[in-house]
Amino acid sequence: MAQQSAHNVHRHLPSPTDRPLRIGMLAPPWFALPPSGYGGIEAMVAGLVDGLVARGHQVTLVGAGEDKTAAQRFHAVFPEPPSSRLGEPLPEVLHAAAAAALFERDELDVIHDHTLAGPLLARGRAAPTVVTAHGPVLGEPGDYLVALGPTVDVVAISWAQRRLRPEVNWLTTVHNGIDVASFPVGKGDGGYLLFLGRFTPDKGAHLAIDVAQATGRRLVLAGKVNEAAEKAYFLEAVAPRLGRGIEYVGEADAATKRELLGAAEALLFPVCWEEPFGLVMVEAMACGTPVVALRRGSVPEIVTHGETGFVVDSLDGLVRAVEAVESLERRRCRSRAELFDNARMVAGYEACYRALVEGRELSRRARPDDPTLVSAHAPTSAGRRPLAGRPPGRPSAWTTW
Repeated sequence: MAQQSAHNVHRHLPSPTDRPLRIGMLAPPWFALPPSGYGGIEAMVAGLVDGLVARGHQVTLVGAGEDKTAAQRFHAVFPEPPSSRLGEPLPEVLHAAAAAALFERDELDVIHDHTLAGPLLARGRAAPTVVTAHGPVLGEPGDYLVALGPTVDVVAISWAQRRLRPEVNWLTTVHNGIDVASFPVGKGDGGYLLFLGRFTPDKGAHLAIDVAQATGRRLVLAGKVNEAAEKAYFLEAVAPRLGRGIEYVGEADAATKRELLGAAEALLFPVCWEEPFGLVMVEAMACGTPVVALRRGSVPEIVTHGETGFVVDSLDGLVRAVEAVESLERRRCRSRAELFDNARMVAGYEACYRALVEGRELSRRARPDDPTLVSAHAPTSAGRRPLAGRPPGRPSAWTTW
């Protein structure tokens, strides 16, 4: 249906290849745009909006709280983001319903939805709906995307993510981006390893502590501990091990995050699930800081093993990698991060929008053999071919070996 809608819209467009597009952008309601601290999706949306406006497009943005983006039109469903209610269904359902009513009144060329509930309202729209798969695609989240079928066109944030669920109506792959210039290159002279992220078993803070203790290194942990599951994990797996060189400094805002990354000897990224992207890896490399990570999900697409970090398969591998990070050049890390600059992401999504408006089709075929390739979007090619084999299963919550 999304493809048919794109053809219907195309018949009314005078010059689709170069005219500014009218884009409806639906952000999640949980944090401001851009967020002051935690909020990876909101940060990505804010960067995308600013980039699209800079390229001459008209953006109607629906979010929460105060808007600090360049969007020409902004509607806040919630005057204050309901961050404390993160995980409850009703705020997002209300948010999606309000956005759908607003978008229906506007003459939009394309709608880009970053929420969970919003895509349910895409059926029957005149304009095509693009959905970015920000989270996991195995289990029920993937079943949901499959059930949406052709009512939406789904953009993957990594090739690894697409390979896990080839039956999703993938449009193409666009890696997340950051404003690389806003991340100063640090000297890595802080004398510590860094863990930066949410405190859940999937993110592996407990493994970061194991690595620090095995190598005798100081470890700084920073991240969000707000939700009940995060608090439970932190109290059980992290808090009892603090002290003796293991330090928790709280949730880092934008400035603190840059300071921590720039001074760190390495970022530890011991993920225990099929991470679809992992923006913090790009942020670390932008600061010149190498990444030591487990080989899960998108990690090999982002980190160049032996140049901008080490991608390993076990706790022992992490330990050996930490001992070798001094051999890596921080300038190479920065150069790698520049491949994930916002400008590439914006160009990738602009290509998606124009393809749908013009009734063209981008590649729906997952790239087969080059997981390290970085591109703004897939090469143009029609057709879809499911990948052979079975995607790897998710491990038990706290183990990776």
